[in-house]
Amino acid sequence: MKVIVGLGNPTAQYAGTRHNMGFAVIEELAEQYNIKITEKKHKALIGVGRISGEKVILAMPQTYMNLSGESVREIVDYYKVDSQEDLIVVYDDISLDVGKLRIRPKGSAGGHNGIKSIISHLGEDIFIRVKVGVGEKRPGQDLADHVLGRFTKEEQPMVREAAKKACDAIECILSNDVNKAMNDYN
Repeated sequence: MKVIVGLGNPTAQYAGTRHNMGFAVIEELAEQYNIKITEKKHKALIGVGRISGEKVILAMPQTYMNLSGESVREIVDYYKVDSQEDLIVVYDDISLDVGKLRIRPKGSAGGHNGIKSIISHLGEDIFIRVKVGVGEKRPGQDLADHVLGRFTKEEQPMVREAAKKACDAIECILSNDVNKAMNDYN
């Protein structure tokens, strides 16, 4: 079983923001694979289904970004999964151009508060990451304003395509392994 967690902030106020790119990918996976994300537990919205023959838990923490690790820790413990092998975290990355992907099997938080929280709660930084580019902030712009802002009309088609591409990359991870996905999608 694999746990696929998309990071974001709950409530309609944050829907469609750059920081909710992880939620967007989970919603796209749920739609593609007909997985209903309706169960509320482990401080998250959860859906159970199959992707590429693998049982998966799709999760969208409802703790707000900076506390994502609380939910992820509960999920990993409850389902007794190995976070190094069976956890995939999808999130926004401001160091990547809008729509670009970067897949990594481990690494630092890189300044991302959701990832910092997960590393803190798991006690390690070894888990698969699917980073989706949301673009850099403008010079002089506050970082929070950037990540909590919405995509421009011109960026929206790239964002939809990136969510689909991230789903393909996750399917590749499940069907093959993280190295194949990195070769194909980075």
